[in-house]
Amino acid sequence: MGLALAPRAGQKQGGAKRSGVSEVRIAIIGGGYVGLVSGACFAEFGVSVAVVEADPAKRGILLGGQIPIYEPGLDKLVTDNAAAGRLTFPATLEEGIKDAEAVFIAVGTPTRRGDGHADLTYVFAAVEQVLRALDHPAVIVTKSTVPVGTGRKILEMARRLRPDLAVEVASNPEFLREGSAIPDFMRPDRVVVGAESEHAREVLRRLYRPLYLLETPIVFTGLETAELIKYAANGFLAMKITFINEMADLCEAVGADVNDVARGIGLDGRIGRKFLHAGPGFGGSCFPKDTLALMRIAEEAGAPSRLIQSVVAVNDARKEGLAARVVAACGGSVRGKVVAVLGLAFKPETDDMRESPALPLIHGLVAQGAEVRAFDPQAMQAAMPLLPESVALKESTVEALTGADALVLITEWNEFRALAPARLQELMRGRVVADLRNVFEPAPLRAAGFIYVGIGRPAL
Repeated sequence: MGLALAPRAGQKQGGAKRSGVSEVRIAIIGGGYVGLVSGACFAEFGVSVAVVEADPAKRGILLGGQIPIYEPGLDKLVTDNAAAGRLTFPATLEEGIKDAEAVFIAVGTPTRRGDGHADLTYVFAAVEQVLRALDHPAVIVTKSTVPVGTGRKILEMARRLRPDLAVEVASNPEFLREGSAIPDFMRPDRVVVGAESEHAREVLRRLYRPLYLLETPIVFTGLETAELIKYAANGFLAMKITFINEMADLCEAVGADVNDVARGIGLDGRIGRKFLHAGPGFGGSCFPKDTLALMRIAEEAGAPSRLIQSVVAVNDARKEGLAARVVAACGGSVRGKVVAVLGLAFKPETDDMRESPALPLIHGLVAQGAEVRAFDPQAMQAAMPLLPESVALKESTVEALTGADALVLITEWNEFRALAPARLQELMRGRVVADLRNVFEPAPLRAAGFIYVGIGRPAL
């Protein structure tokens, strides 16, 4: 099937509003990050949404008006739409999918142990439960990130398990960035829909009608194409991050400044400025597992992606080498020194610790004999079971910095950006600043007597 676009004259300002789609009823299987954000945003469009969460504890939290994850604005969106009756959390799957025109699968697809493939255990289990419980025709839509060919397998399951029902399958991959997921859903660059029947396409058109009215591009493709678009997008963005990190290493070797290099190439419209920020390597719930899965998909298809293989290898090595960078900045040893680590989550505005660069950094520093103190505005609870027992988790930036010999900034929360050299002088015992996000201006820190080490910045 060819690629088709809904017409676009120009993106209008403002978010999508509820616009006459209240007659549509959908169910979302999985109340995690993707399912909860998608469900709340669809409800804001005016859709009747039932989010089916199998974990009784998590469902209890949602029913109590709380949010089990941190995402700016999500608590209010969930609360408002639940109060309006558009967003519900039914006790059973049967209740959730009753009269639903579309059932979205939004369960986890973690990396499978041993081979790097996406683990589809939860996806196929959820699909089977839905198929056995359906009592009316419906469209099953994969929202989870799934390997190419998954939609075809779901279609085969539907024909085998429910030959008596007209069950259709569609792919609608998500492109949500943690920390800005709601704006990403309400004002997206595009919506991708993989479907092979006009009815399935029409159901998705109606769901996304508020975005269509804003002239957001709606990209209609076949199932396999939609599935690959998600992996290709994340693979390309991960490649941009890895490229600029390698350029940062080159800048350090030749005395250039990676920030200027990134700006100089990013102003080229063919390249673009986004995802050209040198740092400690990418982490989170998407890029690490999706690049690994894309690598395996390509290998199995007989079309190996050597670029993605390199991206995975270079990023892994970069994160493993972070502790050595800090040790070098501290004069070759951190044994017995107090190191304050600011930031734990893989990026600001989230509490997600999955594949966070802070983890190999801190484990490496502890192994080298450092006394590590750490603080993050949101990720402390999530980080606790992942860190060595010797790490002291502090309740504020000030507590973490007081008496520290070295400061390591690894997550660029806004509150860390405001730290002035004079304030650091007051709090810290030592004078080492390892800025792994290039947040601080080097000159004022060096003028105040600090040893400043950034990423891809000239030594002097």
